[in-house]
Amino acid sequence: MVVGLVLSACGGGGDGGVTASPTRNSPGPETSQSRSAAPTRTTPQPEAPVVVLDPGHNGGNATALAEINRQVPAGRGRMKPCNTTGTATDSGYPEHAFNLDVARRVGDALSAQAVRVVYTREDDDGVGPCVDRRAAIGNEALADAVVSVHADGSSAQGSGFHVAYSDPPLNEAQGEPAQRLAGAVLASLAAEFPVADYIGEGGLSGRDDLAGLNLSERPAVLVECGNMRNANEAAVMSTPEGRQRYADAITAGILTYLRR
Repeated sequence: MVVGLVLSACGGGGDGGVTASPTRNSPGPETSQSRSAAPTRTTPQPEAPVVVLDPGHNGGNATALAEINRQVPAGRGRMKPCNTTGTATDSGYPEHAFNLDVARRVGDALSAQAVRVVYTREDDDGVGPCVDRRAAIGNEALADAVVSVHADGSSAQGSGFHVAYSDPPLNEAQGEPAQRLAGAVLASLAAEFPVADYIGEGGLSGRDDLAGLNLSERPAVLVECGNMRNANEAAVMSTPEGRQRYADAITAGILTYLRR
C-alpha cells in the first residue's frame, strides 16, 4: 500500500582498494620492495531526506462506509472515524483524485532532487488507510517532513488555501519544526495563490482536531489547496495545469524547509 521511492543511494563502503605500483629492479643482488599507493578515501554520501506525502481520502471510501466509519484513535484522548469520502467540485471532480494527482506530482519533483518519497496510498481505488495509520506511516519512515494534501469543501463564497499544523503541540516535532514547515509551504503557495479568506489567520490554521497531525511524531502539516466549492478555484483544480501549479508550490516549500 505504501510505496517508497529511493532516488539516491549512500556511497560505497569500505576503505577503498590498495593499488600497487610497478616493482623497479635495482642493480646488484638486492631487490627493491614494491611500493603501495595510499588507500583511496571515499566521502560518505549524506543520507537522503525522507518526505511522506499523504493524499487525503481514497476513491473506494464511498463504497465502504462501515469500514471508514469505524472509530480509531485521533490523539488528545479522542476517537474519530477511520476516514471520510472527501468533497468534490460542483461538476463532480472528486477531492480524492485531486489529492493523489497533486501528491504524485510533488513526489516526482522531490524524487528528482534526491529526496526519498513515501506515500500513504499509491492508487485511487482502495479504502483508507485510516487516519491513525497514515500518521504511523510517517512515524515509521522517520520522515523529515510529512505533508498531507487535501482540498476543502466550504461555502462557495470562501476561497484560498490554508496550511494546518498541530496546536497546541503534543511533542517537540509538532512545535517549531512543524510550524517552520507550515511557514515554508505557506510562503511558496502564497506566491501563486490567495490565502484563505474564511478560515485560519494569514493562511495558517492551528488545529487540535486532526488525527494525522495529533498522532505525528515527525514535523507534519496538512495543506488545503483551495475550496472545491468555489467556482474559480474548482476550475483551476480540475485541470492538469492547475494541479501542476499547486504541486510546484508545495514542492518549493518542502525543499525550502529541507534545505534550512
